[in-house]
Amino acid sequence: MAVAGGRTMWEVGGSLDAGARVVDAPAGVVEHRPAEMIVRVLAGTTVEALDAALAPSGQMVPLDPVEPERATVGGVLSVGRSGLRRLRYGPVRDFVLEARYVSAAGELVRAGAPVVKNVSGFDLVRVLVGSLGTLGCLGELVLRTVPRPEASEWWRGPGEAAAGVLSALYRPGSVLWDNDSTWVLLEGHPDDVTHQSAGLGPAWERSGPPTPPGVGRMSVPPAEVLPVGCRLPPGSFVAEVGVGVLHVGEAAATLITGSRPDPGADGIGQRLKAGFDPAGRLNPGRRP
Repeated sequence: MAVAGGRTMWEVGGSLDAGARVVDAPAGVVEHRPAEMIVRVLAGTTVEALDAALAPSGQMVPLDPVEPERATVGGVLSVGRSGLRRLRYGPVRDFVLEARYVSAAGELVRAGAPVVKNVSGFDLVRVLVGSLGTLGCLGELVLRTVPRPEASEWWRGPGEAAAGVLSALYRPGSVLWDNDSTWVLLEGHPDDVTHQSAGLGPAWERSGPPTPPGVGRMSVPPAEVLPVGCRLPPGSFVAEVGVGVLHVGEAAATLITGSRPDPGADGIGQRLKAGFDPAGRLNPGRRP
């Protein structure tokens, strides 16, 4: 059995086995508590719909998929890929406080609790994020919200600026680089955004973010992003400076060798799968 969302990243982790039953997750925002900065949402809700429901309160959940009008909350969390604002807001797993999911045995299970400081028991919520639905089928989630920035601007500058712009700015939303250009996202109070943008220099211009290549991703220590990127053709990748993620295209992918999953991590994944779903019923064919 598999749960389908917007299918924007449907092939991540491999193709689903033929004959697997595909069902849709329920959709809708169940409850929003602005004072507590949490929202309870069903997994089939699109990210765009969730964002619209939170907007009147001046809050948001920075999931940031490429197609928010199609991508669902459950789908984004099942894949576990953080958006381009991870530098400022952290990984998507940090926003999940509670998850209700259907286990391989058909039981409804609750993991976590709708409070920010929840330290009791095993952290099953983080295990579910990025598991591609191979450990449980997400049905309902409680997410932590953050204030929506009053101003948000993308700026583009020279590629060589990437080495120093991160330390020169106060908590930028994102710093991207492709060995030819550097992009920064400034967010927050309008006066702060204006002040920081004025300090970027005359070589910078307001411009939208680049579209990251969709062939694959490579994770390296944040300090290695620039050295690795300097060995790749300009425009063949987009790197998240300060995060350690490189989005690579065909030209870059052919030059990157030796990037393989850590054997220890792969073994942990196999043991989790054997414990949660020994019969292999959930998302057969997928491998996180």
